[in-house]
Amino acid sequence: MTSNASSSVRGLLLFPGAGASRDAPALVALDRALADEMTVVRADFPYRREGRKAPDRPAKAIACVREEAALLADRADIAPATVALGGRSYGGRMCSMAVAEGLPAAALVLIAYPLHPPGKADRMRVEHFPDITVPCLFVSGTRDPFGAPDEFVAHNGAIGGPVTHVWVEGGRHDLKGRDDEVAATVRDWLRGL
Repeated sequence: MTSNASSSVRGLLLFPGAGASRDAPALVALDRALADEMTVVRADFPYRREGRKAPDRPAKAIACVREEAALLADRADIAPATVALGGRSYGGRMCSMAVAEGLPAAALVLIAYPLHPPGKADRMRVEHFPDITVPCLFVSGTRDPFGAPDEFVAHNGAIGGPVTHVWVEGGRHDLKGRDDEVAATVRDWLRGL
């Protein structure tokens, strides 16, 4: 592993969306794109490890994020504040909630963040945004039913840290066929921190 001296990020912890595992193609593509530059760990939430289909409640998922972040920092011998956290959909949302609750992190990588349930824009998942002060990258499809570009722009202003939006033209929530493009976007953004 080579170190990218210009970046403040030394590790990346990734979690999958609610219906996927740590071996989801999107996370594997990110791992492949960044493994030569930093320590990358793909992790599963407890419900997946236990063979259940229903995602964990936020408190349990956030505890898992905290534990995995500490393990990554310890094993890689890096400071917790040099680890970027994130993932797809539910996984990224749980990481953002953990950081809002005070978990040290270098940045948040939020791919297909579920801003609200499909068709339910009155149920925004943004109450924790004002407590996020780290740089955030949101990568979402322009046709994602979990959040439209204008909805992200309207709500991401509440985040205290710098926010970068990258829109995948025509992409839906799964961003199918765009994993390498998304991974390159994340890699380039992390290099710039």
